Amino acid sequence: MLKKWVRGYFAIPLVCRVAFAFVFGIAVGIGCSRLGVMYGEEVLARITGVISPFGTVLIAMLKMVVIPIIFFSLVAGAASLPVKKFGKLGLSVLGWYFLTSLFAGVFGIFLAIIMNPAMENAQKFSEKFIPQVSSMKMHGAGGGISQFINNLFMNPFQALGEGQFLPIIIFAILFGLAARIVVEEHGETSRTGRSVELMLEVFDAAQKAAFKITGWVMEYFPIGVFALTTVNFAIYGLNLFFPYIRIAGCVIIGVLLMIFLIYPLFLLLFCRENPYRVLNKIKEAIITAFLTRSSAATLPVSFRVANEQLHVKEQLSSFVLPLGATVNMDGVCIHLPVFAILAANIFGMELGVSQLAVLLISVVFASVGAGGIPGGSVFLLFMVLANLGLSDFEVSMIVALAIGINPLLDMFETACNVAGDNVCNYIVAKRGGMLESFGTDER
Repeated sequence: MLKKWVRGYFAIPLVCRVAFAFVFGIAVGIGCSRLGVMYGEEVLARITGVISPFGTVLIAMLKMVVIPIIFFSLVAGAASLPVKKFGKLGLSVLGWYFLTSLFAGVFGIFLAIIMNPAMENAQKFSEKFIPQVSSMKMHGAGGGISQFINNLFMNPFQALGEGQFLPIIIFAILFGLAARIVVEEHGETSRTGRSVELMLEVFDAAQKAAFKITGWVMEYFPIGVFALTTVNFAIYGLNLFFPYIRIAGCVIIGVLLMIFLIYPLFLLLFCRENPYRVLNKIKEAIITAFLTRSSAATLPVSFRVANEQLHVKEQLSSFVLPLGATVNMDGVCIHLPVFAILAANIFGMELGVSQLAVLLISVVFASVGAGGIPGGSVFLLFMVLANLGLSDFEVSMIVALAIGINPLLDMFETACNVAGDNVCNYIVAKRGGMLESFGTDER
């Protein structure tokens, strides 16, 4: 009987289990909050003290896998780029992805400042009820923009030991690109080329193993989400609904504006044609991405759309679309600043121009590591918050708030990412003469 129940539980899609755990956690948390009002804060503290360890375990597991998975993913992703194959065309694709990510990051910060997600008295309540994991400060933006830039190029082994994320990202990208260039310079059949390829196969295998561990962690998500949501709503009660709605609304509005306003403006500017006709042709890929929450899983649909609807030459699509699934995360660049500014509001941080610049750089570079990682924005949130100079405890609190609504936001983010991939594919093809002739005649 137990075996049958366990089989039935795991047969339910993970996103449905997480959603149920989130809703059930809200109900239980509000009930606990009422008990606290009726019987006093000591009773509430005892209840949350029993439940909260199940949530802090999830936070600890996420922190355990975040650095290995980002490092191996970036090395494998950067090494897969055919550096010499496309020359100027390839550089234009990389430039496009970087600029749209930068624009999305600025857009996300702008929206977050306007909508200003905040929670009153959050720090006071948190210190009273949630156990502090560590008082040690992470290495962040405290030294200003110059110190931040210097820290980007520190000893990678020191960065790994200290958990400094951006130096790890920089080194992983440079290492992967250097490995690919060595192979192209010496040839895949040379002794050096074969040795480097073998090394890259080890990194690829390590990435798959890290993904497997991540899959196990994801299976614990329903329990952790239930515990974290219960504790949060037990502490804040119904007051937590407003910031949740504001955060979700901010991200969703940003993503929809990116898809239906910003990308069309790019299409109009660079292609001089009706942009909504192009969006209509790629709608199948966008809807698939929304439902699957995976840019990689949407690739077959994106390839078909590029071939049958946009008439982009296959040799370009085979480069642009997989690359976009790895490095183009415009939706994440909108999402992450919202929680970063929420954190700043909660913990009374003043974000000046230099701090916002650090936040923008952190978001853009961190988003490169999101490709292919299930629920990648949750992992990347650790990086962005750490670079604001928050403590482990403060980071854990914000991540705890983010996990509950991440599946919903992830659907919109992935739709934005895939829309950006297909728009880039079409713009580069149009401007680079990579459209099939009958396709250009049709238009």
